[in-house]
Amino acid sequence: MNIWLVMIIIGLFTFATRFIFIALLERIKLPRNFQRALRFVPIAVLSAIIAPELGYTNNQLALIPTNPRLLAGIVATLVAYKTKSVIWTISAGMAVFWVLHLWM
Repeated sequence: MNIWLVMIIIGLFTFATRFIFIALLERIKLPRNFQRALRFVPIAVLSAIIAPELGYTNNQLALIPTNPRLLAGIVATLVAYKTKSVIWTISAGMAVFWVLHLWM
């Protein structure tokens, strides 16, 4: 019973914290510069999550040409830039990673 109570309380807290921002931002007019800056939040967060995974191997910085994660990330970035397609980006990155991982 305790676990269900904790899950319900955490769920309500999570919902409330997100809903407050949605409800407030609908009524408050943010400055134009702030709105423009908010466009960069998703890419900054994704970069912060992905970059360490690409550049580190076994808890060591591995910015070397034999790092399959780094090479797959570079290929995926180029495919994303060229095609603007999530499916092609993921497919190309994973294909390059698997081939390099098996080859190296």
